[in-house]
Amino acid sequence: MSAVEKAFHGLRHMIGTGRLGPGERIPPEGELCEELGVSRGSLREAVRMLAALGVIEPRHGSGTYVSQLRPEDVIGSLSLTLELLPLSGLLEVYEIRRVLEAHVAAQAAARCTPENVRTLFSLIEDMEATSDPTKASELDHRFHAEIARVGGNPTLATLLAVFRARSRKYQVFTLPEGPDLRRKSDDDHRVLATAIADRDPVAAAGAAQSHVAQTERWLRAFMPPVEEADGPAREDSA
Repeated sequence: MSAVEKAFHGLRHMIGTGRLGPGERIPPEGELCEELGVSRGSLREAVRMLAALGVIEPRHGSGTYVSQLRPEDVIGSLSLTLELLPLSGLLEVYEIRRVLEAHVAAQAAARCTPENVRTLFSLIEDMEATSDPTKASELDHRFHAEIARVGGNPTLATLLAVFRARSRKYQVFTLPEGPDLRRKSDDDHRVLATAIADRDPVAAAGAAQSHVAQTERWLRAFMPPVEEADGPAREDSA
């Protein structure tokens, strides 16, 4: 284990065990270096790493503090690593997204207000009206983010936002069949929003899961062809 890793895990242990709680100022560098057995340079690098993860907050002229450690903030830092996943890895993550999107849709159906419903259908109308794939993608994100927000769990909402941000790097609506995909996506959104408006958690969960599964199938169009040992793989006739 390198000195930086030693410092990183030492600080993480202090925070994880509650020795350093949310909002607390961490001890002076000299004390930490002596306790952890590392140099100031290694400690500072570990602090930078934890700051990037949203765990520590350096404050100019005041010192370095443990963040409030809100689950949604810590989960949000997953984007640092999730962005590195190849498409094959992202498709594996989609199994998690299917489950979570279904859950938040069911929660939204149980908790929605007339104002929430109006917001969802307004976003759908804006999606259907635009011919700009980039704008449509942004509206799509806002639609799903609104459902997650109404679902009532900020941590789940943040995690799903991280998943969606990664998948949006692949602009499925720019594929040759993009217009058809847009129409199918818009139809799915209406089915989902209607289930939420009807306050039907079961229908909302099913609609959300089906929609995410459809998106997953579209993303597979970006996968490079698989080659067998003796030549290119044949296309599936199904």
